[in-house]
Amino acid sequence: MRRSKVRHHRISPGEANVQAYNSNMKPILFTNGTILLADRELPLGQVLVVGDRIDQVEARAGAAPADAEVIDLAGGYLSPGFVDVHVHGGAGHDFMDGTEAAFRAVCVAHARHGTTSLLPTTTVARHEQHLAFLEVCRALRDRDTGGARILGAHFYGPYFAREMRGCHPGDPVRAPLEPEYEQYLSFDCITRATVAPELPGAEAFLRACRARGIGGNAGHSHATFEQMEAARTWGVTHVDHLFCAMSDRARLRIEQTYPMRGGVMEATLFFDDLTTEVIADGKHLQRELLLLAYKIKGPDRLALVTDCNRALDMPDGPYVFGPTDGGETILRQDGVGITRDGKSLASGVVGMIECVRTFHRLTGVPLVAVIRMASLTPARIAGAERDLGSIAPGKRADLLVLDRGLNVKQVFVSGTWVP
Repeated sequence: MRRSKVRHHRISPGEANVQAYNSNMKPILFTNGTILLADRELPLGQVLVVGDRIDQVEARAGAAPADAEVIDLAGGYLSPGFVDVHVHGGAGHDFMDGTEAAFRAVCVAHARHGTTSLLPTTTVARHEQHLAFLEVCRALRDRDTGGARILGAHFYGPYFAREMRGCHPGDPVRAPLEPEYEQYLSFDCITRATVAPELPGAEAFLRACRARGIGGNAGHSHATFEQMEAARTWGVTHVDHLFCAMSDRARLRIEQTYPMRGGVMEATLFFDDLTTEVIADGKHLQRELLLLAYKIKGPDRLALVTDCNRALDMPDGPYVFGPTDGGETILRQDGVGITRDGKSLASGVVGMIECVRTFHRLTGVPLVAVIRMASLTPARIAGAERDLGSIAPGKRADLLVLDRGLNVKQVFVSGTWVP
């Protein structure tokens, strides 16, 4: 294999303080394995990390710098860290518990499963509970959590269609009202916000989000295709958990026999400018639905998410989805969350590496593409693709050492090993 040209990262003035903070760290050289780039594998490659950034990516291993710590990949993989844009909790905690301890515990838990950046995601809850969530999210954004980095909030509930609320509590479901959502938006830590586009006030809410640089999501919605088409002009660019809690031709036909209409599902698949996500835990969606989503949207417009609740790494049994005061009791059973009556799904209970393994195993999609759906694509959805999501010089050294079975062996966030 021809040796590639060595690429170096020049530190920009805006990075100087961060780099100085890490100036006492030894360079790290990852070698003896396959480097998973955004578009290809480097079977004999190596990566040099200096401080908190990737400094060099080479297609063929060479000599290590004299002062470098060498990480032997042992024939495994070096992957970019995963980015989860839809995650509620883990290790017995939910972000809606509204405490720094809960936030940190969830971030540590998901780092063990390969997630190095995430968007803490709200549930339907009372107004003061959302305020408490946003207070903590703002305080911990881009700070050391001991695990995954918090990029910002995914403001997900409470603006859902009542009939599409899923496992969320019914009483606090409501339409967006300006005096309320202006309080939420004032925290300046929301990265993406979800609303059912058919609700009164949805247009004004989405336009207010867009004016602040917040990405608009459609989710838990009974909207028609026509309403989704309009919502794109208001700021919707992403749709939550494809095939779950959304209208389609069959659901809409209950209200109108003819002509049959498309809903959120059809609009998501039709419009090329809409990105979307799948919960690839092997429980929410069968193989054929994962393949359909991938065939139509492709790896650059389809992200993997966990939609994980507090039951990650916990035994089977009952758990509260959302805040302990007012949330809904669900069950962890058979590797997924279900409602107490056993008739509906109630979010996920596995981490991102499990979703990567499951999608790859069920679909046969090349590993590089699956990794991209768990890293660069969600980083782009979160507006962080210039800094995160792929192994390239100048990007943050958020890296995973994986064995050949796609098990997480080591996690690095900004060049620092996460135990």
